[in-house]
Amino acid sequence: MVTQSGKPAPDTTRRSERSRRAIYEAALALVAEVGYPKTTIEGIAARAGVGKQTIYRWWGSKADVLLEAFLDLGEQATEAAGQAPYAIPDTGDVAADLKAVLRVTVDELLDPRFDAPSRALAAEGLVNEQVAREYVAKLLEPQLQLYVERLRSAQDAGQVRADVDPRIALELFVSPLAQRWLQHTGPISHAYTDTLVDYALYGLAPR
Repeated sequence: MVTQSGKPAPDTTRRSERSRRAIYEAALALVAEVGYPKTTIEGIAARAGVGKQTIYRWWGSKADVLLEAFLDLGEQATEAAGQAPYAIPDTGDVAADLKAVLRVTVDELLDPRFDAPSRALAAEGLVNEQVAREYVAKLLEPQLQLYVERLRSAQDAGQVRADVDPRIALELFVSPLAQRWLQHTGPISHAYTDTLVDYALYGLAPR
């Protein structure tokens, strides 16, 4: 498409995508630097080099911006690594599959790009119920449902007791990892999450 002057018309789609990506980057950087409470739509707009009306046209609140930016960060990292979208494999060995995905989770939690914004959003969620609800609904629950589906598959294969509630069972290895990471109660590592899976699947009683 060209204008009456004969020059190519601006590509608004490309311009919008550049603006959106600049907003993502600005939001993640600000929340890591100053924390969630001091991060504002105005600050994000100024850092991204856009008008705040641009942000309000796409998002209803700074929480919406930050959560979408964080989700996009994960998608970008997956694409850069040439990996498939986040999923829990089903090789037929539930212990190996859970260990594999938790190792990836550890790597992500230890990555500074993810660590700072994750902590800022999680910390704000402790005192801001609305942020907590959005964090759970948009980010956490979809991931937890992948564990539910994998554990149900393991039940069908006879690898997990049929009477186990998968939604509760997954907390045996997901929650301790989250606690260590959030509260710095101990180091997180592949060996740690491997042990969590073994304890969760095989229990503490002598075998």
